[in-house]
Amino acid sequence: MKKHNFSAGPSILPREVIEQASRDLLDFNGLGLSVMEVSHRSKDFIAVMETACDLALEHLGLNNKGYTALFLQGGASTQFLMAPYNLMEHSAAYLNTGTWASKAIKEAKLFGTVHEVASSKDQNFCYIPKGYSIPEAADYFHCTSNNTIFGTQIHDFPKTNQPLVCDMSSDIFSRVLDYSQFDLIYAGAQKNMGPAGTTLVVIKNEILGKVSRNIPSMLDYQIHIDKQSMYNTPPVLAVHVSMLTLKWLKSMGGVTSIEALNKIKSDRLYHEIERNSLFTGFAQKEDRSLMNATFNLTDDSQKEKFDGLCLEAGISGLNGHRSVGGYRASIYNALPIESVETLIQVMNECERKA
Repeated sequence: MKKHNFSAGPSILPREVIEQASRDLLDFNGLGLSVMEVSHRSKDFIAVMETACDLALEHLGLNNKGYTALFLQGGASTQFLMAPYNLMEHSAAYLNTGTWASKAIKEAKLFGTVHEVASSKDQNFCYIPKGYSIPEAADYFHCTSNNTIFGTQIHDFPKTNQPLVCDMSSDIFSRVLDYSQFDLIYAGAQKNMGPAGTTLVVIKNEILGKVSRNIPSMLDYQIHIDKQSMYNTPPVLAVHVSMLTLKWLKSMGGVTSIEALNKIKSDRLYHEIERNSLFTGFAQKEDRSLMNATFNLTDDSQKEKFDGLCLEAGISGLNGHRSVGGYRASIYNALPIESVETLIQVMNECERKA
């Protein structure tokens, strides 16, 4: 049976990427070696890293604009502390829109004063705060573009004189933005780009070198830039599969084309959530995510029936996070529209049988 993978992460990858990666696990570039066996210093893997970095900048429209792309380890959770380690001299401003933003704030407090400019915690993070001000004295402003757990997404980013830092782990490469407004972008690969194990970091070079503290080598962006993501042995397989996914995205027409597909998927699913009497959306409508649709049953007595229908249809990974409950359909770039249509059919059938 075909599986429809709505998992929030590690999440769905394009089928052709998985097939190519499988071949490369057995024989990479005709070398008679697995991609997991070749030296990261070999010309074959250096080409992988260079291609991945170049494609990341190309998809974001940041090539030849003074930015560097890195593939590092440690996930977004390590970036929660790397960003303030490298950028915070005295204070920073943070927007709190959910679990991961809260964790980023916790780490930043180790390095200086954190101004929490606004929070949506009062309503369990079901909306994006607006109308806040960013202190001029802040060394940078940090936000989370998409909140996987709660299904909210920033659609209008603030104009600020401070460097703009953004955690884009769950919506990187999913929509067209002016990415030059950001000075530092980071994203764990496992939600919309590749397998778990690597993290994309995109840095505007001119923002570095302005803090007085000594930075440990493994946490120093400049060292990783100087070593071209090769200061230590990189996660070769995760970088390779991310590179294949970025190639796939280019073959699909890039971010512009994938955004159009993502809007079709999300519009159809949100329409069904609004239409169907058995379901109600969690996030406020104006702040709903293109990537993670969160919703609940209006009648919990229907849960066993709905879960059973999902199982029969091959729907996987739909359970919501314990913070929200209910359901979460993660509709990342690689999820085909057929999977969304299958979910909608199941929701229809559940309502019909109620």
